[in-house]
Amino acid sequence: MSVASASISIETHWLFRKSSLQAMGVFLLVVAGSLLALAQDTRFVYLLVYVWFGLAYGILLQYGRFCMASAVRDLFAVKVPRMAVGVMIAVALYAVVAAIVTLSGFSTFHPNAMGWHIVVGAAIFGFGIVFTGGCASGSLYKAGEGNMNSMLVILAISFSQAVVVTASGWWDALVPQSWIDSAAAKDMPVELTITQGWFDIFTAGYMWDLKGSTTADALGQSGAASTLLYNTFLTAILPVILILIALYVFYYRKGYLRRSGKASPALRDEISGMWAMCTSSKNTALAGIGLGILAGLHMYVTGALREHYDVFNFGELLVAMGYTEGLSIQDTVFDPGYWYITTQEAQWGGWIMHKLGVDNMDSIFFGLDNGLPNPLLNAPGFMSIGIILGAAIMALSRREFKWKLPSWETAFFAIVGGTLMGIGARLAMGCNIGAFFATVTNGDPSGWVFLIGMVLGAYVGVKVFTWYMDWSDARKTSECGL
Repeated sequence: MSVASASISIETHWLFRKSSLQAMGVFLLVVAGSLLALAQDTRFVYLLVYVWFGLAYGILLQYGRFCMASAVRDLFAVKVPRMAVGVMIAVALYAVVAAIVTLSGFSTFHPNAMGWHIVVGAAIFGFGIVFTGGCASGSLYKAGEGNMNSMLVILAISFSQAVVVTASGWWDALVPQSWIDSAAAKDMPVELTITQGWFDIFTAGYMWDLKGSTTADALGQSGAASTLLYNTFLTAILPVILILIALYVFYYRKGYLRRSGKASPALRDEISGMWAMCTSSKNTALAGIGLGILAGLHMYVTGALREHYDVFNFGELLVAMGYTEGLSIQDTVFDPGYWYITTQEAQWGGWIMHKLGVDNMDSIFFGLDNGLPNPLLNAPGFMSIGIILGAAIMALSRREFKWKLPSWETAFFAIVGGTLMGIGARLAMGCNIGAFFATVTNGDPSGWVFLIGMVLGAYVGVKVFTWYMDWSDARKTSECGL
């Protein structure tokens, strides 16, 4: 071995060792924080469940580079179905585990209200993710890789939501009178002022008049067999199968048959092609499998802890432990009990605004249910932090962590795209995780409505972004006199 080769080998080994030690340092930081929380009160184990599941989500997201923004962008821009296939694998497995959790009696899931707002909000959200380069969960794991652009996205999502749910202005006059009348007819607590902002009127006068249900409930069916047939199979697994077939036919089949030399493929060849598509990216497929199983287990563990402590909401535990600041008027906080992203980020932005003197606790969104707890007591918020730290651990261990500063252009796209994602998430009452992934897997068909809206918005976003890039390249070429 030459001196130069030996030097490179030593340097590579040192860099690998340094990255491994840094990854271990992040992990030990989470362990130390967990032990400190338990030393304060063992009931903080409820919060730590969110932390550690978030850590696991982050590890898997980074391992598979799992992002729904990448899925739709790859489909429409370069016609590659790899990420979309991974998402569908995760949906199918989460649905199976969710069914087990539901039948065991530990489900914490609540269906979303079905309405036009889902399509509109999802389309705005989908348009935004094209410009940020990451969905809600993707932005978190990319932040864990050192991507400062993704950190700007998280900030934009946080503050745009906090502003949207409390803002009032000339646009209040655009609210339909039927919403105003319906909201005024509600028997609301005096602490809430539902007539001072369009989002409160939208919530009380429109959203609360809608109904959300699982497929089995909508059909008046109950019992284990109905849960498995209507919620798990018809609502989740069958659509996944149909989508996978469509992805194979329109995006993968032609290239597969050309590579395999099958001019007249038999059914067995088509099945082999489907399998090849599903396993074409091992990392993405494994991440999808892991995320599907973890998401279901998360719901099971949270449900079991609620039964153990005889509570329905983390706010009850906070009160019992003596922490009451930032709770809603019902002594509750946002506590979905399963994988969710954007609402806790809205709480981060809202909490900062509240500390700066903005009176936002009289809104329905913050004041009635979600509250504005201190970020150190925000259980779902720690799940998002866990995703960032888990992604950092995986990125460091794979030597993929690198601080990446945005350009002025990408920073602008991050802020604008993140703002649109925040607005869309609030209109649709969730993001690609809470309004799609967690819904369809638990038998709520509104998640597919969200996916349709998100895909439509992303399709338009890809077209607009492509036009902009072509225009920008042409302008630069013209300026160079070429």
